[in-house]
Amino acid sequence: MRARSTEISGTPGSVDAAIAHARDEVLPAMQRMEGCLGLSVLADRTGGRCIVTTSWRDEAALQDSREGVREFAERTAAILGGRPEVQEWEIAAMHRVPDAGEGARARVTWLRTEPAAVDRAVDAVRLSLMPKLDDLPGFCSVSVMVRRAEGLTVAAVSYDSRAHAEQAGEGAREFREEFAPAMGLEVLDSAEFDVAVAHLRVPETA
Repeated sequence: MRARSTEISGTPGSVDAAIAHARDEVLPAMQRMEGCLGLSVLADRTGGRCIVTTSWRDEAALQDSREGVREFAERTAAILGGRPEVQEWEIAAMHRVPDAGEGARARVTWLRTEPAAVDRAVDAVRLSLMPKLDDLPGFCSVSVMVRRAEGLTVAAVSYDSRAHAEQAGEGAREFREEFAPAMGLEVLDSAEFDVAVAHLRVPETA
C-alpha cells in the first residue's frame, strides 16, 4: 500500500477552513478515485501546520492519481495561505485498536537512517514499540511509512485525547532519545497534532 502526504504551513486562523475543505470536498473526491482507500488530516491549530494524507491500494493507483489530486492540494494550500510540500510513501506498518474519535491527538516523528537499514528500523518499531503501545491508556493507532531510497521513516501514534497523549510523553521521549539512536535512527523532527479527520482506512499490517 502507498500514501501521499501534503504538508502545508500557513495561517493558524485558516486551519479550520482547510479542515472543512478537506473533509467536505477533498475526501468525497478522493473516494471516487480508483484505488483510493481514504484520507486523514492532522492539524496544529496554533502553528498553522496541516498534514493531509491519502492512502492508496498500490503504486499504480498512487501514480494514476497524481494529476487528479494536484488541484485539491493547491486549493487546500491556498486556503491555509501556504505552499504544499508533497511526498509519497510506502505504508510499512499499521496497527489500530479503535478508530480515533473527536478530540484525538497524534504525535508524529520523522526519522532517517541508511537506506539499507530501513527494514530493520521498521521491524524494530513493529516488534519493540507496538506491543507497548497497546497497553497505554487511550492508544488508538500507530502507522509507519517509509521512503526507502532516502532512508526516511515517519511514525505516527494517535491517542483518544490530548490528556492521554501527554501521559504517553515520557515514552515518546525515550523513543526519540534512547531507542531511536540505539537503532541508528536520526530523529529529524517530532510534532503533535489534532486528528481532525480520521478516515485513512488502511488495513491492519502489523
